[in-house]
Amino acid sequence: MKRLYRPKNERMLGGVCAGLGEYLDVDPMVIRLIWVVVTVLSVGTGIIIYILAWIIIPEENTGGDSPTSVH
Repeated sequence: MKRLYRPKNERMLGGVCAGLGEYLDVDPMVIRLIWVVVTVLSVGTGIIIYILAWIIIPEENTGGDSPTSVH
């Protein structure tokens, strides 16, 4: 099952575009270019969306994938 997350490697700033590229099976550079164009055309709205995505999208879990259980 595919998960959207921000990878710890391949990131330039927050890892949002790298995560989207990995999730969509697209080169992250293409996502970055599209994001820049949208940001320029929308007079900076893309920056706000990027910051929100940075907050919402979880970071890659490099540790054990087993969640801790409460007994």
